[in-house]
Amino acid sequence: MVKKLFSGSEIVIKTLLYEKVEYIFGYPGGAIMPIYDSLHDYLNFLTHILMRHEQGSIHAAQGYARATGKIGVCFTTSGPGATNLITGLADALIDSTPVVCITGQVSSNLLGTDAFQETNIIDISMPVTKWNIQVLKAKDICESIQKGFFIAKKGRPGPVLIDITKDAQFQKSEFNYKHFEYIENFHPYPCIKEKNLIEAANLINTAQKPMILVGQGVILAKAEDEFKEFVEKTGIPVASTLLGLGALYSDHYLYVGMLGMHGNYAPNILTNQCDLLISIGMRFDDRVTGDVNKYAKNAKIIHLEIDPSEINKNIPCHVPILGDCKISLKKLIFYVNKSNHEKWVNKFFYLKEKEKIEVIENDINPTKKGLTMGEVIKWINKYKQKDAILVTDVGQHQMIASRYFNFTYKKSQITSGGLGTMGFALPAAIGAKLGSKDRQVICIVGDGGIQMTIQEMGTILQNNISVKIVLLNNNFLGMVRQWQQLFFDKRYSCTELVNPDFIKLANAYSIEAERINNRKKLGESIKKALRNKNAFLLEVVVEKEDNVFPMIPAGAAVDEIRLT
Repeated sequence: MVKKLFSGSEIVIKTLLYEKVEYIFGYPGGAIMPIYDSLHDYLNFLTHILMRHEQGSIHAAQGYARATGKIGVCFTTSGPGATNLITGLADALIDSTPVVCITGQVSSNLLGTDAFQETNIIDISMPVTKWNIQVLKAKDICESIQKGFFIAKKGRPGPVLIDITKDAQFQKSEFNYKHFEYIENFHPYPCIKEKNLIEAANLINTAQKPMILVGQGVILAKAEDEFKEFVEKTGIPVASTLLGLGALYSDHYLYVGMLGMHGNYAPNILTNQCDLLISIGMRFDDRVTGDVNKYAKNAKIIHLEIDPSEINKNIPCHVPILGDCKISLKKLIFYVNKSNHEKWVNKFFYLKEKEKIEVIENDINPTKKGLTMGEVIKWINKYKQKDAILVTDVGQHQMIASRYFNFTYKKSQITSGGLGTMGFALPAAIGAKLGSKDRQVICIVGDGGIQMTIQEMGTILQNNISVKIVLLNNNFLGMVRQWQQLFFDKRYSCTELVNPDFIKLANAYSIEAERINNRKKLGESIKKALRNKNAFLLEVVVEKEDNVFPMIPAGAAVDEIRLT
């Protein structure tokens, strides 16, 4: 019996169907044209979203992955199409986002000849991918894609790039999809050591001033329920990293705020007073630690982490617990005692009240004439749906939204954390909305960031994607301006923006839009925007030179945080 042969391009599509892919975010071009031609026959089974830029494609795939917990997929062509993915790949790597990027490449006989739109994307992308491969033969396509999906999702998630030459896309081969659960020399889940769990539990049971720092690892492991049980059994106060927001809901009685450069006053101050720091699924980046030589010097440190390379990388720990935190938390719950630390927890709420009086009230209930970003988030909290997903760009609005948004549902926050990619929010919100159609997606973005990927409004138009865009416009690159004010003698070098008419731009893409600079109308305008059935852009003109506080100056210790 003669086995049926398929072109390499059709094998790509069939493999993606077996991997249960529902959306592909992409942009066609010459070197990937055979794959797009095969895709045409499968558009009843796979939905392709034509983005307006390759960077938008990967950010949309990231947004989809973060909102759903599935793998985001994008297609691009060779050369500039592939190199336009690099920022998104770097973003996905540092923020542990599972995406698979499939790029077309010139035919194998042209490799190394500087052919039209030829770029060595394998070497270029190697530092910013979890794994990459160039496929030269049709017979290797299916296994390479399967392997890419396996590596992208297992263990600590991350981005994968699969580069397929044009001749491999045309070649014929058998299609043999064989599900596998093992790759030689790839061990994504470290073995959890029982003796380390017992040692950690002993420290937890005897600590007088313990503190938990939760990161995105809890969310990626889908361990929110186990984490909540651990927190409530031990009675330990919880602070969150930027990407850990939502692992424990904002209104939980043991949640004490966000840690870091623009985090809350109490957890930053008390980090250096705690006697035990339990870090779960986070990597001790510089925005969290400040001066590492002055970080948590009075504390023993327990670090629950899936990636061995993060242990002792920035902050030495006394008890490492390697493994999937969904499993290690379950085991740790068994060993820890039921406890509470009421006196210690009250210290956090005493300092929280100080921050409320000196900072928060001025942010969310201002008496000055100009609108503040904080009061915008206050009204968003009033009218948003309980399960709303917050997608933010990078800058002042990101920090304000992260501080004041009420996280009341799982997987409710998507932002660019480690890389800090301006332009991330709009395409990421598109991916998030397509992945979570029944949830409200609120994209909060600044006037600088939105103009980096503003063309993706065309994607919203073509696909009728009901994203709610709240544009906080201060006519500045606000965060850079804040640093220039505080640390560079108010020398505002190249940070003031002369902006277009965003309302006309939105209307040109058939997106309903409104501009507001009046406090009396702010609440009603936000209500109108959030309750609109279709996409809506609300531009809020905020104070031009407002700052985000508290703030830890670069290089300072966490307890050197400034309230003003």
